[in-house]
Amino acid sequence: MNILFIANRFPYPPFRGDKLKIFNLANQLSKQHNLHLITFAEQASDFDDIDKISHLFKSIEVVKLPKWKSFLNVAFGLLGRLPLQVNYFKSAVFQKKVDALLIKNNFDIIHIQHLRMAQYAIEKKEYKRILDLPDAFSLYWERRKTIKRNFFQKLLDNIESKKVLKYESEILGQFNLNLVCSEEDKKYLISKHQQSNIEVLPNGVDIKKFKMGNHNYAKNNTLLFTGNMDYAPNVDAVIYFVKDILPLIKVQFPNIQFIIAGQRPISKVLDLANTDGVQVTGFISDLSEMYNSASIVVAPLRFGAGTQNKVLEAMSMGIPVVCTNIGFEGLGIANGEGAFMRTDAESFAQQVCSLLRSESLRLETGIKGNARIVSQFSWQGVANSLNSYLYAIK
Repeated sequence: MNILFIANRFPYPPFRGDKLKIFNLANQLSKQHNLHLITFAEQASDFDDIDKISHLFKSIEVVKLPKWKSFLNVAFGLLGRLPLQVNYFKSAVFQKKVDALLIKNNFDIIHIQHLRMAQYAIEKKEYKRILDLPDAFSLYWERRKTIKRNFFQKLLDNIESKKVLKYESEILGQFNLNLVCSEEDKKYLISKHQQSNIEVLPNGVDIKKFKMGNHNYAKNNTLLFTGNMDYAPNVDAVIYFVKDILPLIKVQFPNIQFIIAGQRPISKVLDLANTDGVQVTGFISDLSEMYNSASIVVAPLRFGAGTQNKVLEAMSMGIPVVCTNIGFEGLGIANGEGAFMRTDAESFAQQVCSLLRSESLRLETGIKGNARIVSQFSWQGVANSLNSYLYAIK
């Protein structure tokens, strides 16, 4: 098949989130399909990295997305009907390049990544189109509204939440197939929009890189959180953990260390390093080494949707995880199958302490998590699922 990928971010380096997914899907699908990519460049280095993914795509179009223009689009869109996220990625140049690609090539499928990019293919009804959301974006905004924020932030959250929900309702029926990364997200969207063309394509893990093998389960003094540290759910999670959960753990384990590892930490995150026992690393090139240094990975997210890469990667390496319902419910696992779900500060801290006290429990949990990831979440398996969807579209 000839497949056009329309992506919101340049998929290299493939460290987190949406970049990770497109890169790994392309790495698998390019073995049997002709792939083409059009995406945005948000920084100059994106253009420098084109050669690093040229072996995956027959053609690559990269359109510069100046931040000043995106912010201007958002400002003008405040009173409009479209979500601010959609306005941020609005570009007449990008649309013209998409149109030109469609004229030049005979594509069998258009794969659109994220709700933000649906605008570039919503009118292309003569083509078979897949919208890979990847999560229920309206669920993300509904949960975000529950977090305490200042009046102006709360007002914007409420406005954006309503716009996203309405926009989802308008566009989901326009695509042949919509994909989300968990059953939880699928059920939510079906209940909200009464659409039947929604299926699950889970996030994946590079099981060769994040593999179980040489972890020291005797070590019980290090907790780890990973993720992009300018992403609102991650920022809220580590602040919540340091202020509300970590003090409870320190009562029983006063020498415990909490490491926050992830690129672009904002000032609120950097300030947490002033707390005793808290370390903020910034960008880490090899997260597998960081996971191996941890006794437990924590993911105390209070809002968001979909599944969390930090949880999947830790489980793949056999590192026990304690997390909230965000990112757990969509995994389809029971408590203790690699991760424990705890939804309040006290029970979260108690579960962490239980794991810290028991080397055998950490090992048992890690073995179960690794087995689950290998059987369900390898990128090869995820790509095979997407391949099945490609051929099933009528």
